[in-house]
Amino acid sequence: MSGQSTLYIPDPAERENLATFLSHAVRLDPAAVIRLRRRGDRYVSAWAATGFEALAVRTVVAELGTDDITVGGDTILSGLHGPGSGEPFHLGYAMDSAWRTALPPESGFVHIDDVPARMLVELAERGAELAQEHGSSHGPPASLLDQTVLTVSGGSEQVEVPMRVVFALAAMDFIPHGGEKTDSRRIPADEIVRVRAAQTWLRLDARYGSVARRRGPGLSLFTS
Repeated sequence: MSGQSTLYIPDPAERENLATFLSHAVRLDPAAVIRLRRRGDRYVSAWAATGFEALAVRTVVAELGTDDITVGGDTILSGLHGPGSGEPFHLGYAMDSAWRTALPPESGFVHIDDVPARMLVELAERGAELAQEHGSSHGPPASLLDQTVLTVSGGSEQVEVPMRVVFALAAMDFIPHGGEKTDSRRIPADEIVRVRAAQTWLRLDARYGSVARRRGPGLSLFTS
C-alpha cells in the first residue's frame, strides 16, 4: 500500500454515486474510514463499516493511484466536492491501521435467490420499532440484531439473513424509494435484492450497493 495516493473520477454521475455512499457512511459514523480497492482496470470499490457488524460497498468507475488504501471518509468527500473535483485529487496519508476487518473474497459467491426489496425494508421498519421498544442508549439489543429474519433457499442451498444485515442495507439507503426518507410503501413491487453467499460470507446486492457479513462457525448451511 502507498503512503498517499490519488483518486480520479472523471464522470460527474460516478462522483455523485460515491459521494452519496460516503455521506451515508459518515452519517452512521462521523469518523468513518473508507477502504478503497482497485478492481480491474476501470473500477474502484469503496468499503465502509456500518456499525451492524456488516460491511457496505459501492463500486464506481474510477482510477486509484494504488491498489488498496484506507482514508477518512470526510477526506474523500472534501476531494469530491472541492474545486477541480473533476481532476485527480490527493487522498492524503493512509490510515490502513484503522481498518481492522477482513474483506470478503471477490469471487466464489453463489446466487441463492432474489427477494423483494420492499419486504426487506418492511423488516427493517418493524425491527426499528422493536429496537425503540426494547433498545437502550447503546442501541438495539444484540438478541434483535442477531435474529434470523429471513431464510433464503435456492436449489440445495439455504442461507439465513440476520436483522443486522437488513438494518445495514436500510441504513446505507441502497434501495431506491422515491422520497427523502426510506418508506416501504414507495418501493416498486418489482425492485429486487439479490442474495448471494460464499462458504463463509453472506452478501445482499441492491441497486445502489451491497452489504456483506461473515458467516460464523456453524452457519455454513450449504449442503453437499
